[in-house]
Amino acid sequence: MASDLALLSRVNALQELENVEPVETLTKALNAVDWNRLLLAGSILARSEARPPREAALLIATSSMTLAQRGPTRDAAALLFEQLSNKLAVGLAQRRGEVGVDLDARLGVGARLELTRNRLKNSVVLEADGGLLEVNAFQRSFWTGSQDERGWMSASAPTACGKTYLVLQWLLDQMRAKRARMVVYLAPTRALVSETETNLRGLLSSASLGADQIRVSSLPLTDEYLAMRNGGPPLVAVFTQERLHLFANALSDEMEIDILIVDEAHKIGDAKRGVILQDAIERVTRASPKVRAVFISPATQNPHTLLDDAPPSVDRRVVDSDAPTVLQNVLFAEQVKRKTTRYELAVRHGDEPESVGILSLTDRPVGLRKRIAFIAEALTGHRSGTLIYANGADEAEKIAFLLNQRPVGGEIDPELAALADLSRKGVHPGYLLAPLVERGVAFHYGNMPSLLRSEIERLFKSGKLRFLVCTSTLIEGVNLSCRMIVLRGPRKGNGKHMLAHDFWNLAGRAGRWGDEFQGKIVCVNPDDKEAWPHGVPKRARYEIKRETDLVMEASDELLAFLNRRADMSMDEVGRSSKLEQVSYYLISTFLRAGSVTDAAFAKRHDPRFVAELDNALAELCAANRLPPALVARHPGVSAIAMQSLLEFFERHSDEPENLVPAATEDDEAITSMMFVMQTINDHLYPAFKPDDLIYGHAVTVHRWLRGWSLARMIKARIENLRRNGKAVDIPKICRQTMEMVEQTARFAAPKYIAAYVDVLRFHLDGIGRADLLRDRFDIGLALEFGISTQTLLSLMELGLSRMSAVALYEVIAMDDLDQDACRNWMRTNGHALEGAGIPFIIVRELRERLLGETPPAATAGEAAD
Repeated sequence: MASDLALLSRVNALQELENVEPVETLTKALNAVDWNRLLLAGSILARSEARPPREAALLIATSSMTLAQRGPTRDAAALLFEQLSNKLAVGLAQRRGEVGVDLDARLGVGARLELTRNRLKNSVVLEADGGLLEVNAFQRSFWTGSQDERGWMSASAPTACGKTYLVLQWLLDQMRAKRARMVVYLAPTRALVSETETNLRGLLSSASLGADQIRVSSLPLTDEYLAMRNGGPPLVAVFTQERLHLFANALSDEMEIDILIVDEAHKIGDAKRGVILQDAIERVTRASPKVRAVFISPATQNPHTLLDDAPPSVDRRVVDSDAPTVLQNVLFAEQVKRKTTRYELAVRHGDEPESVGILSLTDRPVGLRKRIAFIAEALTGHRSGTLIYANGADEAEKIAFLLNQRPVGGEIDPELAALADLSRKGVHPGYLLAPLVERGVAFHYGNMPSLLRSEIERLFKSGKLRFLVCTSTLIEGVNLSCRMIVLRGPRKGNGKHMLAHDFWNLAGRAGRWGDEFQGKIVCVNPDDKEAWPHGVPKRARYEIKRETDLVMEASDELLAFLNRRADMSMDEVGRSSKLEQVSYYLISTFLRAGSVTDAAFAKRHDPRFVAELDNALAELCAANRLPPALVARHPGVSAIAMQSLLEFFERHSDEPENLVPAATEDDEAITSMMFVMQTINDHLYPAFKPDDLIYGHAVTVHRWLRGWSLARMIKARIENLRRNGKAVDIPKICRQTMEMVEQTARFAAPKYIAAYVDVLRFHLDGIGRADLLRDRFDIGLALEFGISTQTLLSLMELGLSRMSAVALYEVIAMDDLDQDACRNWMRTNGHALEGAGIPFIIVRELRERLLGETPPAATAGEAAD
């Protein structure tokens, strides 16, 4: 049996790989396989709940379906898939012609009864209408365990098992069954927010549910929430943790949330944003004590940890699954000695690699980038669906440029031409993406505009983009599947080698459930200790550890920081960013409750340390004069820093109006923004460093607030460099501008400038000059979305990406249009937009969002205009 499984593992690893000369003995050995015996063994193994036997059963089912002779053996493989609650694999086999569609009719009475029993077992009842939804074992456990109206749940399962799909189906069923009217879905990144919002709208559309029945929004605005509270349609708000804080601020924490779903919940241990996520969850719990919380995480060791802070009265349930849904073959590619165009391929079975064949490259791979690109291209051949991992955006672009360079002839696909047009007009004519897309290649990283990124993902899933070179964005939960991943020495963040749980989160993208029978993870040069210092990671589950708990475990270091915090320089604070992040949370908790001894986290730490912590916080907060509610509005910003800022305002001898950020149209707007940023650096946090780059930060934020498009910002920067006689590297400038927009305009500026304005408002109220600050927009919201007019806000409220909203705003003359007026403008003028040079993909989104239309796909003429 073991030898048969090892053989199947080797043969499966070779399937759908091109340019590989198999090991001679494999074909002969495969002819001797007793499929009936293996399928019987598989049916026994499938009864287990443990991963290894179920993985073996899945290997048998997949091999029988794709390698055995057509007929009864493949029907039996389909039954084994059904036993494994994997009907999607059966559907895939039928779509590909591996097995006939009339399976039930070909079965005997006994087999048909068993099939019916399995299907009923692997189905759940939709509460809203009594219908059945077919699910896998994990999905069934989640659904049945989530029916308690007061319960909290933590669900953990591997990537590619259908977690997100099932959770979205469940929350919509809860709303349709009138068990929830307000749902908040938290996702860690804007990319995942955008994807989740799109998926929800798609599910609503397929169920013929309009916006008058269930609303979906990703903007932290109060209008739709208040309408829901006054009897309007139920609302699903899809937010990042930062947007949830903006939403709570706008409602002064008076919000009633029925269900809180936290996707990628293990990110509560993230060094940068984990504390803000924990604060967001606790803020919801305080405002809505009866909220049902659901935490979703990928293959974690201790999902129960996320339930530690649940109210004492609620039931707690853990759904923990490690069952595979798709085979994932880890392949090693190592150069044959002295033959630079030949690579030995081996598949990891158990702990040892077993040779499967020799890969031949067309060209000599001189340099590491060529090695990765040429191996990926050779293994892919004429197929598509190959994802290549790169350590950074610059690396991604350079590897992508090496792919698919041989001329193929014929016309460029209209959809690829439309994407290239969006790249040239939405970013820059010299942005490298456009010419690559035209030959079926793209790259993908986190700072790209969401509309561009989502269109890349769509065309990659469709197979029109054959190769996609990505960075660590995909580890953040974006649900992008592929057929094969090729990587060498993967790193994450600041050049750190990728840990096992992140590696397997990424590897889970290979062979997405229902799209492929199996996925390939090709590791190049696995014996190179510099690339793989700990070897190719074995499958491992992530240990969840709150960032707050991790920092508090180093109790002496934390207490020393708190004792010195009042006298520290901003440079010292900047060098202790982890401690500053956690201290903001602790100080905010102390100011709100008067002590931390009864805080939820206190029970996880030594009582003596908690008492010392309480004393240190009491001493540190003694001089604070800011209201706790004001402090709570600014997650990640220390109350001690805000008190320092308040004291600066009080010492300021000039006119108080000079402290107020100038309007974006003011002649002194940039000078004013530089003053604000410098003051933030001196008192809140060194967020806009170094000092000689403050002008660049100020210009970026100013242009962002004025509604400038990314393309306009890039063009202006290039023109400025050329005027000053400096070298212009267009791809680099494009990347840098995107990064400045994301990291400065959309992250640092909303966080710290909003705190500056709030403290300033408190100061001006105290001196009787509240009249100087009468903002039309919440500054945090304005910076998050880059809006400063009612028309832009209305366009984004209608669900447009910022790229599309700005493109339309540039041709609308009026600044004060509400949503209905924007729709009316589109009905009147929409026919002329493509003639005005707006890319087809943007026009398509405008018609979908504003007019409810589904335009036809791009034609060659439209894409080329």
